[in-house]
Amino acid sequence: MLENLLQQFGYPALVLGTFLEGEMSLLLAAYLALRGYLSIEWVLLFAFCGTYASDQLWYFLGRRHGRGILARRPRWQALGDKAIRHLQRHPDLWVLGFRFIYGMRTVMPLAIGLSGYSWRRYLLLDAIGATVWATSLGLAAYHLGAALETILGDVRRYQLYIFGALLLIGGGFWLRRRLRRAAP
Repeated sequence: MLENLLQQFGYPALVLGTFLEGEMSLLLAAYLALRGYLSIEWVLLFAFCGTYASDQLWYFLGRRHGRGILARRPRWQALGDKAIRHLQRHPDLWVLGFRFIYGMRTVMPLAIGLSGYSWRRYLLLDAIGATVWATSLGLAAYHLGAALETILGDVRRYQLYIFGALLLIGGGFWLRRRLRRAAP
């Protein structure tokens, strides 16, 4: 039953997870691919799709409403100003690599859109960056999991507990972030 649920909803959940948050969803999906519930190739593709769609949305929101969005979120305002300063020095490098820097994943595309960066160039460089992110993180998690499984032996009997623990950890991070955002 768990296998059917994961196969039916695993990929759409991955797209949603990488659209909203990113890393934890991809790590969990890579683990599920290692266990045989999902295909690692499809995991990489759907992780790319989710993160790329999120980046594009934030970029275009930044172009249209960037200052207003930043003004409503004081914490983002400081990050947005910092992001714009980084963009002025090395714009293409930041477009390629922002998703690898914790805390900049949402603010950086917004700031890139706000900065007037060419949308055509952003489409291309963001696609390259999203591909590198999804492939490198997904394959690293997959192979690290395989190596740990070899070291630890048969984890199959504990997979439900591991899956539950990963969900709890991911939910905890999500809840912590939501509470931080809600705090004045």
